[in-house]
Amino acid sequence: MGIIVTLGDAYCFSKFNEPGNADKGCMLDGKLYPLGEIARTENCFRCSCSQDAMRCCSLFHTPTGYDKENCKVVFNKKTCDYDVVQKSDPSKECFFYSRVG
Repeated sequence: MGIIVTLGDAYCFSKFNEPGNADKGCMLDGKLYPLGEIARTENCFRCSCSQDAMRCCSLFHTPTGYDKENCKVVFNKKTCDYDVVQKSDPSKECFFYSRVG
C-alpha cells in the first residue's frame, strides 16, 4: 500500500514504495515502471522511480480565464494537455487567457 502526497498546485506527488517491493521498479496506476527517469507515463506524468519512492509531476496545465458558460475543458491524452472547446460544438476551440500548472 503506497502513500500519495499532493504538493499544492504544482500537480506533483510522491508515492512511497513498501520496503523490498521496488527491486524491479515502481507501480503507478497498475503499471510497473523501471527504476530511473520516466519521460511520460500513460497518464501524462514525468516521473522519477527509485527503490524508496516514485516522484511525479504532471505534463499538463489547467486552462483558466475562459467562458465557462459556453465552453468546457476536455483532457487530450494524446497531447497530454487540456483543450478548451465550445459546449455546443466540441470541434471548435474557445479562447482562454492562461494555464495553471
